Amino acid sequence: MRNLIFGAALAISSLFGLAAHAEPVAGQQYVELKSPVPVSKPGKVEVVELFWYGCPHCYQFEATLNPWVEKLPEDVNFVRVPALFGGIWNVHGQAFITLESMKVEHKVHDAVFNAIHQEKKKLASAEEFADFVATQGVDRDAFLKTFNSFAVKGQMEKAKKLAMAYQITGVPVMVVGGKYRFDLGSAGGPQQTLEVADHLIAKERAAL
Repeated sequence: MRNLIFGAALAISSLFGLAAHAEPVAGQQYVELKSPVPVSKPGKVEVVELFWYGCPHCYQFEATLNPWVEKLPEDVNFVRVPALFGGIWNVHGQAFITLESMKVEHKVHDAVFNAIHQEKKKLASAEEFADFVATQGVDRDAFLKTFNSFAVKGQMEKAKKLAMAYQITGVPVMVVGGKYRFDLGSAGGPQQTLEVADHLIAKERAAL
């Protein structure tokens, strides 16, 4: 009897193991877009994360996402795109694009997330954002000048068009190769999301 129970438990365990490592399926773990979106660097596998600084799920995802991004191979181009759904989303998105344009985003990205989610700062205006990043070594006046620049406003329009083309309704969302969209819900969690990403990166690499 004990062997039968053990055998049954082993069989169940094996089934769960197979399910856990099953290949992601279109329509379940990810969606294949009907109209592919052009990538920013042709010849490389593009991975886009759409996010919002104020999103708690985006903030929690960072701890899993960042170590993965650091280990991506040279043929993968990782891009963050702010989701712009109006109001404070647009302020935060414009601030992110500003920091990217100033080439300081990588230095203050974590600090901005922590300020909003740990220190409960809203950073709801350009001035509030400028005051905060100034504490992180970013020139306040240069930030505000860049924030209101024609170039940043152009990048805002581009981000809006990308979100529409990707057909997103929330964040965080990932898109591989401009073709495959998925999120934490469809994938089954943060780690599973990156497993889906790895699968789709390999799929896209084979197609290049």
